[in-house]
Amino acid sequence: MTFNYDPSNKNNPQDMRNMILFVAIALTLWFAFDHFILKPRTDAAKAPAQTAGTVVAPAVEEKILSRAEALEGNRLEIEGAEVSGSLSTTGIRFDDIVLKNYVTTLGGSERVAILSPAGTEHPHYAEIGFLGADLSHKVPDRKTVWSVAEKGDFSEAKPVVLRWDNGEGLTFTRRISIDRHYMLKIEQGVTNTGKDAVTLYPYASIARRGYPVHEPGPGFEGPLGYIDNDMQEIDYSDVIDRKEVSFPPGKGYIGFGEKYWLSALIPDQSVQHSFRFSGVADPKPARNLYQVDVRSDQITVAPGATQTSVTHLFAGAKRVNLLERYEDQLNVNHFNLAVDFGMLYFLTRPMYFLLNLFNGWVGNFGIAILMLTFVVRMAVFPLTNASYKSFAKLRQVSPMMADLRIRYGSDKPRLQQELIKLYEKERVNPMAGCFPLLLQIPIFFAVYKVISISIEMRHAPFFGWIEDLSVRDPLSVFNLFGALPFDVPTFMHIGPWSVAMLLMMLIQKQMNPPPQDQIQKDIANYMPWMMTIVLCSFPSGLVIYWTFSNLISVIQQYVIMRMMHVPVYLFSKDEALAYAEAQNIAVTQASERAKADMEESKPKIKDNVKEALFDDTPPKKES
Repeated sequence: MTFNYDPSNKNNPQDMRNMILFVAIALTLWFAFDHFILKPRTDAAKAPAQTAGTVVAPAVEEKILSRAEALEGNRLEIEGAEVSGSLSTTGIRFDDIVLKNYVTTLGGSERVAILSPAGTEHPHYAEIGFLGADLSHKVPDRKTVWSVAEKGDFSEAKPVVLRWDNGEGLTFTRRISIDRHYMLKIEQGVTNTGKDAVTLYPYASIARRGYPVHEPGPGFEGPLGYIDNDMQEIDYSDVIDRKEVSFPPGKGYIGFGEKYWLSALIPDQSVQHSFRFSGVADPKPARNLYQVDVRSDQITVAPGATQTSVTHLFAGAKRVNLLERYEDQLNVNHFNLAVDFGMLYFLTRPMYFLLNLFNGWVGNFGIAILMLTFVVRMAVFPLTNASYKSFAKLRQVSPMMADLRIRYGSDKPRLQQELIKLYEKERVNPMAGCFPLLLQIPIFFAVYKVISISIEMRHAPFFGWIEDLSVRDPLSVFNLFGALPFDVPTFMHIGPWSVAMLLMMLIQKQMNPPPQDQIQKDIANYMPWMMTIVLCSFPSGLVIYWTFSNLISVIQQYVIMRMMHVPVYLFSKDEALAYAEAQNIAVTQASERAKADMEESKPKIKDNVKEALFDDTPPKKES
């Protein structure tokens, strides 16, 4: 096998087209591998294997309690506008926050619990208090029994105040309130009635055991924080492997992020704090302990003086507009980055804004997706318009291209030169169809990201059978859309919208110029089916976007081809076959003419042997 490289041929359209097709196929395969193979393996392996040097917690057989059992005891009821829960007067551990407006499953009644007490299946709780500089002074701990000094309702107007006297000259207080959403304000104070100054460290922590209940789709889940002007996101397995990750003193916030939910600590932003992630392995990896904590600089409480420290605890849904509002209220930088918009932030953020804007207008996220699709298609209209014009011209010059391939098929550099001359003469750009394709790849991923991570899309219905745009189409053609009483595997969940998407891609394939290379033909033939199989298990909102996007492409391409007098036969089989036959005949005739011209252009070689035997010309006399 030989490889011919012509350094003078830097603009080889065929090579560029092959390269772009390779990139598109590679991204499709990677996307499919990540979604169908790597993601399930990652989820299954979220119980990481024990590694050498990993700290292991003692093996303790603990009984898993129900939430009701774990919440028994003396508790103060919390009833906010969007949350409910309770707070134990023993230890003042924040371990019972439930969201009123979100349920765990579509159509269910169980509310989403953000914070849960120790001993339950998924413990997740926060603690706020003081650390002593030494052991000479008693400070509150998880066993401390507090008394209610002011019995409010946890509202901002009537906070609850708790008090505890350590019997050694220090009186600790906690003033706790919650706003109309998900932000708790904890103002802790300490009064020194003794004779000596006391040094303490305000601290706050959030701990959890095991992994949260996983919601399918992209989006970071794990310890995170915006610390000293840098976003930090560390996987659960990395925390266990590294045991502890500490950061230099700075400002910011720290917490645990899930796909839709967030628990985060926001200390006083006027001073610097030390932030830390830590993890302790358990013999049962599902019970690994993870913790994020923040410690402030020491405070000295002089005799007769009182010192206070304010910490905010967020426990709720990751609504971007609400997070941005807290940024301004608390002067905390980039709190909205707790929503994982990904590396395509410059695309996902505007799309998120438009999607919510359109939903505010029409009151339906499905229609909002259609409106977003139309806006995106209009944004890339100049490129796609040039692309489809080029496609139409390529159909017209296909016989001439076939002629050149016959004439110069054995001379690749010359063939490319002649093809480029033909493109210039006919004003055809074979690469025009590739740039819109490359542009749509990041747009597609951005739309997928927005649909998957937006809390507003969760359980958002469309019309008909689509009750949740953030999950796959519930119907499948393989059980006649639910008419047959059996479930089908995930990769066979090809619902009505997937069928419509496939139809649009097949129509578009028929309208594109036929590829000249056999590999490209095979790719064009199989790509719609591959895309359908890959996308059928993705959120139905994404399938609706891609279907409508392809519909717009078909309409746009049809109009352009008709304007350029290129026949289009989509609904007449006989006419389509006749046109295809005419094209094949034209290509065949061009090929035959090229072969004939090549035969005539071959130099005629004289038969020297025949001339020597039968030449009767008398020899010339020697002079």
